[in-house]
Amino acid sequence: MNNAAAATIRVLVVDDHTLFRRGLIALLTGDGRFSVVAEAGDAGEAQRRAAETQPDVILLDNHLPGVNGVDALAGLREVAPTARVLMLTVSEDSRDLGAALRGGARGYLLKTVDSEYLATAILRTMAGESTISPEMTGKLADAFRSAPGGAEPAGADASAAAEGTDPIHSLSPREREILGHIARGASNKEIARALAIAETTVKIHVQHILRKLNLSSRVQAAVYAAERAP
Repeated sequence: MNNAAAATIRVLVVDDHTLFRRGLIALLTGDGRFSVVAEAGDAGEAQRRAAETQPDVILLDNHLPGVNGVDALAGLREVAPTARVLMLTVSEDSRDLGAALRGGARGYLLKTVDSEYLATAILRTMAGESTISPEMTGKLADAFRSAPGGAEPAGADASAAAEGTDPIHSLSPREREILGHIARGASNKEIARALAIAETTVKIHVQHILRKLNLSSRVQAAVYAAERAP
């Protein structure tokens, strides 16, 4: 395999509409920056294909038969913990937006986006950024209000930046919850048991917490959290 091929971003496309899915695959395949490694038409198939191929990015529709995309996020993140998930949907509902971001999606795109915007969103996702379709940015506040306890949805980096300079505002509700467990000295296994999630998922969350807070160890994270405890 040459260096150009090795550098391509590996994508899993999940959409139940065959015509749209095939068109999207053709679009991505025609761009040398991307390689479509698998496709799926429902959540179950998506989870199997994600486990098999371990893609870099998963383009996930929300309106899937059986299990919606937002409800499939946890399973996809468990079998492919390093994959970044981008929602690609027709839904402009702020509740879907909030659920997707809280579930760990790195972005929320409408199917009306053009090809270059989609490509840029995938590249930004690989760089650790979040992307939301321009039509949806105005609904972030509604998504925030629909979150349990009024907590900030994951991925709302722009909103966090507006709130202040303390990087704790960039943490998702789940990350703040895990940070609290870290402050109490809990191990990844104990956190996983308490939150009923996979230990590998906890590890990924901890990595994100350390990166967002610009810390290098769990001890630093525990001190950081203790200093900010009420």
